[in-house]
Amino acid sequence: MILIDGKKTAADIREEIKNEVTELVKQGKRPPHLVAVLVGNDPASLAYVGSKERLSKKVGFNSTLWHFDDQITEAELLKTLDKLNRDKTVDGYIIQLPLPAHIDEQKIIMAIDPNKDVDGFHPLNLGKMLAQIPGFLPATPYGIMELIERYKIETSGKNVLIIGRSLIVGRPLSILMSQKRSGGNATVTLAHSRTKNIKQLAQQADIIVTALGKPHFLTADMVKDGVVVIDAGINSVAAPDTKRGYKLVGDADFENISKKAAYMTPVPGGVGPMTIAMLLKNTLQAYKLVESGKR
Repeated sequence: MILIDGKKTAADIREEIKNEVTELVKQGKRPPHLVAVLVGNDPASLAYVGSKERLSKKVGFNSTLWHFDDQITEAELLKTLDKLNRDKTVDGYIIQLPLPAHIDEQKIIMAIDPNKDVDGFHPLNLGKMLAQIPGFLPATPYGIMELIERYKIETSGKNVLIIGRSLIVGRPLSILMSQKRSGGNATVTLAHSRTKNIKQLAQQADIIVTALGKPHFLTADMVKDGVVVIDAGINSVAAPDTKRGYKLVGDADFENISKKAAYMTPVPGGVGPMTIAMLLKNTLQAYKLVESGKR
């Protein structure tokens, strides 16, 4: 089995971005600027935003965190987004989800300037993706496509099963992999909680992508020899023998499936690191649009 090393691939992408930013600065140009908006103090969100900020600076970006108390009103948050939309020194920004229950996430996403939507969540960017018009791709599906391309995994004519229909991973990825493009031209089945024959579909699939959030949902008896498994799930399970008392595992039973698979991503260290790498790549793209006068 070939291990799809997302950690190394993400590091390679960051190095490519860093080299490009270094050249831009040498030419006397400003570096790209990425802003993260965080509401509240959820530990997972704090850690994730912290990683984005650290890695942004590592590639030479200007990185800013706008951190608000979880009591901020929807109206106040919308005013904040309006400021970011109008600020010409900000190339892209992200809103860390989830938001507090009193804030309408869809309304907030709709308020993001699509030209600064480096998470790729705005309906306009999702529509561009559907029509294969250049725009910002959602970071996690973008990262999965990059792994497929960099590992030269054949997708044309293959049967692909995507388990999970979220707008963040499953649905966008199903579109990308079915399109006439590199990493595409596949026959894609999108399975979800109401799918009754997932095991049968999985056994017929050449490539399986899991994005459920259910530990070890995909088992070895569900896959055929030579399968490619890309695990986008990340789950915390009890591990009393570890220092933290828990460990992170994917949606797939790595230990047993890896004995049958041709390619497989680990968790952690697979899809996860790619998400931030592609967020940075989207930010560099947004910056180039500004510098070229196209935005």
